[in-house]
Amino acid sequence: MRLDAPDTPVTVNDVPGPTLGRTHFVSEMQVRPDDIDMFQHVHSSRYLDYVLTARFDQMARCYGMAMEEFLKLGLAWFQRSAHVEFKRPLRLGERFTVTTWIQEMEKDSVRVEFEIRRAENQKICCDGHCHYTLVNVATGRAEAIPDWIATRYAI
Repeated sequence: MRLDAPDTPVTVNDVPGPTLGRTHFVSEMQVRPDDIDMFQHVHSSRYLDYVLTARFDQMARCYGMAMEEFLKLGLAWFQRSAHVEFKRPLRLGERFTVTTWIQEMEKDSVRVEFEIRRAENQKICCDGHCHYTLVNVATGRAEAIPDWIATRYAI
C-alpha cells in the first residue's frame, strides 16, 4: 500500500523513477553438503534459507542498508509468509543464483519475489515470494515503514 494512501497498494507502475519490481538483485551461492537430504538433492527447507541469505547480502550491497542498521533503529523484518514452487532439484556442489526484487510495498510490509537458477544453464530450480513485515523489536508489533526507508527500497 502507499504510505500516503494506506488503502491503495503500491505496484510496479506506481513509483516514479526507479520502480518496484524492475530492479532485480542477484547473489551467487553454492550447495553445501549439509543442504542435501536423503534423496541426494537440496532439502526443500534450504531454499528459503538461500532466499534469506541473498536478502541479507542484497540489503547491504544493493540497497545500502544492512540488517544491522535496522536493528540499530530497533526494527527487524519478520517473515510472515512464504510460497515456493519447486521446478528442478539442486545437487551437491552446484552453483546457483538467487534473484530477488520487491514487487509490492504496503504500509508496514513488502512482498519480495524470488527465483533460484542453476548457474550452469540458468534453468529455474524454484521461484516464489515472501511477505516481510517491519516490526518494532521492543514491542514485537508491526510498524509503518518510514518514508526514507520506503524510498531507499523502492528501486
